[in-house]
Amino acid sequence: MTEHPPRSAFRPRAALAMHPDVASAVLDAESHAALAALCEPAPLPLLDDFTTPRARAVLADVDLLVTGWGCPPLDTGALRAAPRLRAVVHAAGSVRGHVTDACWERGIEVSSAAAANAVPVAEYTLAMILLTGKRVLESARDYRGARARPGRPRPDRSTGNHHRTVGILSASLIGRRVIDLLRPHDIDVLLHDPYVDEEEAAELGVDLVELPELFRQSDTVSVHTPLLPGTRGLVGRDLIGSMRPDAVLVNTARGAVVDQDALTEAALAGRIRAVLDVTEPEVLPPGHPLWNCENVLLTPHLAGSQGNELRRLADLALAEIRRWAAGDGFLHPVRRERLAFLA
Repeated sequence: MTEHPPRSAFRPRAALAMHPDVASAVLDAESHAALAALCEPAPLPLLDDFTTPRARAVLADVDLLVTGWGCPPLDTGALRAAPRLRAVVHAAGSVRGHVTDACWERGIEVSSAAAANAVPVAEYTLAMILLTGKRVLESARDYRGARARPGRPRPDRSTGNHHRTVGILSASLIGRRVIDLLRPHDIDVLLHDPYVDEEEAAELGVDLVELPELFRQSDTVSVHTPLLPGTRGLVGRDLIGSMRPDAVLVNTARGAVVDQDALTEAALAGRIRAVLDVTEPEVLPPGHPLWNCENVLLTPHLAGSQGNELRRLADLALAEIRRWAAGDGFLHPVRRERLAFLA
């Protein structure tokens, strides 16, 4: 590991490394101006391929990389071309796609805007929990078909959000944010996370339960576990089969966490409902039965930052650069030892 000497505030030489479309979406003119005030930016165009002669010339002179979706892997070859590189600030969520073991071995500091990206995902999840609890999608469909309003409120006790039981699978950044957003509502929250103990669960205001119990007792299960070797297919046929009749599965994590065949069978049979912002694969094949399943809402991986929400990513990245350049360290560091638990 390379040891870097202590430093006081300085103006790092920085380069942008991400897909050009991502850069134009995340970094507006104001963000570019703020970056230029903090750093000495490398001239555009940005880097989306570390193997070109121009990229090698830029990398030779940078202290800091500001990365985003589409950043190439920072492997041994790329790092060999960047002898001064000390830090990576990722203006997005997961760093798994580009931060390699070589970065950790070099002692490069890493920060991520995952906390900022968690906000809209949690907001989407809350909205879907409340909308499906109220059966808004089904009621809208029936209203459109009948062109008439029902004469009386629904007597069905499974409709509504008063003391609905919501099960949160994983107290991740997003899972914790969802728990916070549920707090003002009359909703009973269960949590399954093997890394959370009873004391922490009490602090979160949730009841800690085993995985089978989470699926048996919840009216809605919201999946927030990262896709790791141990979580692939975690939500399997037995768990899906144990869900209450008409229960809802919300997945904003990764499609492969859920046994999609088992989910499809249960939804087509009318046993459960689902809101899926992610599938396996993305996008589903044209003939897949989930496209036309009335019990399933498919959305195109839009729960994360979109439109004006992307500004949060830029703002967090800029704040991290400001702290790091001042010698204060990152507020949102990514630690190598935590990678086994992160998306």
